[in-house]
Amino acid sequence: MTIVTAAFLLFLVIDPLGNIPMFLIALKRVDPKRHTRIILRELLMALAIFLIFLFLGRYLLLFLQVSENSLRIAGGIILFLIALKMIFGGSEEIFKSAEDGEPFLVPLAVPLVAGPSVMTTLILLMAGAPNRWLDWLIAMVIAWGISSGILLSSSLLNRVLGHKGLTALERLMGLLLVTVAVDMFIRGIHQAFP
Repeated sequence: MTIVTAAFLLFLVIDPLGNIPMFLIALKRVDPKRHTRIILRELLMALAIFLIFLFLGRYLLLFLQVSENSLRIAGGIILFLIALKMIFGGSEEIFKSAEDGEPFLVPLAVPLVAGPSVMTTLILLMAGAPNRWLDWLIAMVIAWGISSGILLSSSLLNRVLGHKGLTALERLMGLLLVTVAVDMFIRGIHQAFP
């Protein structure tokens, strides 16, 4: 896997376009002047979580005695379920009853940006080729940077693309993610039962 391929995979898994409606819903009751500051804070917290899972996730696997194949199969299943949610919608329902006030860490940083599928993907990249840690770090920063740019301009993109445009883009990304998820699952099965 190249840096560009890994960055694209992480970008698909972070799903910034699919997260725009959820970010807008979560920030609905917050002063619009604070939106940029809150989103930036949440993105930086998500980046810190990415770094933790990239460099320490492998050791967590060893501690829990979870094999790479099991993680790959579980990751494929999680990605597949997320991709189905992206394709068929309904994600916004999670935030309909959000509390008043500013979100902090949850739900924006975790699980929307730094969700279980991103954490799993980072662990798999590092577990598969730990000597390429710099490549994975660069790919992660590229995916995070592009996603951050999209999420920081979420209000503008919502106005330009509209709900239908964002939904169409999210579904297209969901279709791409389904293929990645199925491939991850098949590789895990194939390696577990050669």
